[in-house]
Amino acid sequence: MAREVKATAKYVRIAPRKVRVVMDLIRGKSVSDALAILKFTPKRGAVLVTKVLNSAVANAENNFDMDAEDLYVSKCYADQGPTLKRIHPRSRGQAFSILKHTSHITVTVSERETEE
Repeated sequence: MAREVKATAKYVRIAPRKVRVVMDLIRGKSVSDALAILKFTPKRGAVLVTKVLNSAVANAENNFDMDAEDLYVSKCYADQGPTLKRIHPRSRGQAFSILKHTSHITVTVSERETEE
């Protein structure tokens, strides 16, 4: 059974649905392929996911003595964090609400199963 190592970024100020678009691109890919894809993805979420992916790889190398070459993205998901509620004043004393969404980004990496 392969070990899984994860890294999390919490309370990131981006909507989860925007991050999920980027995460769908790297799920199941090797770490080197995932980093190459994220480098050339023109979305703001790609920068945030890159940071979490690098953190997960560093956790695997430093804490569990895993080899970065054998790692792949086994799971990645973005859960919804707390929503910041703001008010936008409008004409005639009205107030429209603005919802600023936050995300909890989690990336899990595992070693490839080697056939012996």
